[in-house]
Amino acid sequence: MVLFVEQSIIKLGNFIHKYFFIILLSLSMSTLVYSQKKLNSKKDPEVKEKTLRVQKFIPTDTSSVFELPKIDFKNINLIVDYYKPAKLAEIERLKRNKQWDEFMLKLYDYVSNFGIKNFIYDLDKVWMLARVAEAQGQMELTKELYRVLIKHYRGDLQQALHYYDSIAHYDKVLYADIEDYYRLIEKRKQIDTLMPPKDIMLEMGDGVNSPYDDYGLTISGEYDDLIIFTSSRNIDTVRYKLDIGNVRQNEDIYISKKDIALDEWGKAEPFKALNSEDNEGSPCMSRDGRHIVFARCNSEDGLGDCDLYITNLENDSVWSEPKNLGANVNSYAWDSHPAFSISGDTLFFSSSRRGGFGGTDIYYSIKDQKTGDWEKAQNIGPIINTRDSEVSPYPHPKYNVLYFSSNGHMLNFGDFDIFKTYRVENSWTEPYNVGPLVNGEGNEFYFTIDSESKWLFYAKSVGPEEENLDLQSFPLPMDAKPNSVVKFRGRIIEPTTGEVFQGVVTVIDMDEGDEVAPRKTYADGSFEFELIDKRNYLIIVEGDNFFDIEQVFYLEGDTTMDIEATDAASTISFESIDFEKGSSTLQPIMENNLHLIIDFLSDHPNFNLKIVGHTDSDGNPEDNFNLSLERAKVIRDYIISYGLFDNDRVQAYGLGSSQPLIENEITEEDKKKNRRVEFNLYHVNPKDSKTE
Repeated sequence: MVLFVEQSIIKLGNFIHKYFFIILLSLSMSTLVYSQKKLNSKKDPEVKEKTLRVQKFIPTDTSSVFELPKIDFKNINLIVDYYKPAKLAEIERLKRNKQWDEFMLKLYDYVSNFGIKNFIYDLDKVWMLARVAEAQGQMELTKELYRVLIKHYRGDLQQALHYYDSIAHYDKVLYADIEDYYRLIEKRKQIDTLMPPKDIMLEMGDGVNSPYDDYGLTISGEYDDLIIFTSSRNIDTVRYKLDIGNVRQNEDIYISKKDIALDEWGKAEPFKALNSEDNEGSPCMSRDGRHIVFARCNSEDGLGDCDLYITNLENDSVWSEPKNLGANVNSYAWDSHPAFSISGDTLFFSSSRRGGFGGTDIYYSIKDQKTGDWEKAQNIGPIINTRDSEVSPYPHPKYNVLYFSSNGHMLNFGDFDIFKTYRVENSWTEPYNVGPLVNGEGNEFYFTIDSESKWLFYAKSVGPEEENLDLQSFPLPMDAKPNSVVKFRGRIIEPTTGEVFQGVVTVIDMDEGDEVAPRKTYADGSFEFELIDKRNYLIIVEGDNFFDIEQVFYLEGDTTMDIEATDAASTISFESIDFEKGSSTLQPIMENNLHLIIDFLSDHPNFNLKIVGHTDSDGNPEDNFNLSLERAKVIRDYIISYGLFDNDRVQAYGLGSSQPLIENEITEEDKKKNRRVEFNLYHVNPKDSKTE
């Protein structure tokens, strides 16, 4: 990056540990402030790290007759610090006397009144409340409080993480390795009845992207055919303030229109009405297309490093002169990443101003409907904001869903990941990582979606060491859909013994083809997905000790089902494998189950197969022996041929009528049960011979 005097860089804070804290970066007055790309995860210099003072606090002999609701931190934007010595003394007295119900109510009330500064200095009270809530069995409140600790505590979090893990194990999304997803894509291509998988990631083309950073976009137009975005491609050799005669990257706003017929984005052109000799970026357009808010940095009429400006489309289709949104919205610091709400009367944005929870926080300002002015900005609160950085808010154009990027929440695949949260009863739900099909090991920023929620657009770096950002488009996967809220739960179980299995579960949307990231089962064989209601799905279940399962289902409301599995470690037989009397010819009906065996052997190279043929008691025993062996060999040859296995991986044996399941055959059904083929899969140590 080229450096300039009188400009400062807002640098991405490196997330040292998934749950803990960030490196503090020094700000230099001779470095460049980008209105979009660079962000700082700085802490308040007055804050000192400390350990939780009540780590060993364990209430005893507790019982509760009431259930406390989720905490509404109503004072966040009203007071800075809540401190009531008399109430604290009463809380301490109740604790000494082990009056746990009263203690909990008083402490709950105290924590509910927290200002932002309390989340820095008084998290020991949150810890106490979490411990007593857990002792009283109020698990939802307990988990909420542990999450608050993990998001905001600036010290050692091992104990809080340990307690949270112990009670919230089944709340965690156990995504399978991304390699499982790509492997299943190849398998999926072979199933003619399934919709082919969509492309994983699409560059938006040379007309949009450049060799320089391209990021911070908004999408608009009747057919979502217009994008306005930020680029640092404008290289100037101009006299710029105190930097004389040097080359600089000038951050400007560009516009590109899509050719619907060709399905291609046209060549990006500078948005001249918005650009100046200063840095501009991070544009957002209202849904009616008449207002654009964007960031401009180090302007003469600016209040801080980067400010938010607004321009309006006049009656003559000319954009008005950009106007600074003023001190109610902007601060002395970095303010950027604006986004309009569905109705256009709320403006979300990110800011590094002091007095927040972390390096950069998400704020919002509401438009006064009488005057048209934007009211004083408010912090969005401690459920979304953390001690680290939250940026790039994006309200969905139709649903009450807010997307944003963060490096401070519990589940991160890289540095900054994209999350979503729902607005429910005037509060935000716990943010949810939209999954590994969107988030990778690099940074994901500036998330935006088309009006039909089919495509997402965002800026992505290839890896953690890669700085250059390009604009990407991507078929919106299920985890990122705003309406994927219906619970589909299940358990993998052997129906006769009740044994549960662990494995990898993949769900395929058969109606719209929306991609779903595969998930691992929990220890008890259970799994959970959030899907879109009233669609047909295919579930594929794979594991190390049972045969693969494929099952079609229609989702209608929250659904729980048992997925019946066949233990591959036991000796099994299939009803479909029933030869004609005296025949060893394979029938087409047998092939589906034989391919279960083939797939298992392909996926588990350390397993071999023993095939044993049996007959009923009719006929000559020697002929029966030969017939049973011939049937086993026919099946063996079929499996080896289709699976391309080594010959010694599959052995065939015949036992004739010597080992009947039913000794005295009376009915034809008795004979059918004895006339069977058994399959015995067994594990082989790779160092040993492949034959028993």
